[in-house]
Amino acid sequence: QVQLVESGGGLVQPGGSLTLSCAASGGTMDSQAIGWFRQAPGRSRERLGCINTASGSTSYADTTLKGRFTISRDNRKNTVYLQFYSLRPEDTAVYYCAGKFTRYGNSCRGVVYDYWGQGTQVTVSA
Repeated sequence: QVQLVESGGGLVQPGGSLTLSCAASGGTMDSQAIGWFRQAPGRSRERLGCINTASGSTSYADTTLKGRFTISRDNRKNTVYLQFYSLRPEDTAVYYCAGKFTRYGNSCRGVVYDYWGQGTQVTVSA
């Protein structure tokens, strides 16, 4: 069973940038659909986007974060990244990654994920 661990969260000033990592253990990142989500206090979980680590294809949700982040992967490091730009206070949330085995040509959209990380807190504040 693949286990996912997020890291890289913390306190960042408005307008700043941040990169979150999602590292896999107990398996490889070679053939995974990895999704990124976030959940702010008092709000439901929000899908941000995903990547097929075999092909590198990505899909981004139409959220307030669209255009201000990118998802990428480094299979040699068994890690997927979520890079933010121009962060706003309303981006404060716990950020999660989730995964599921997939194949090269499959879209990562609409995937029901099998395993989730524990989340990492991102706080955007002056």
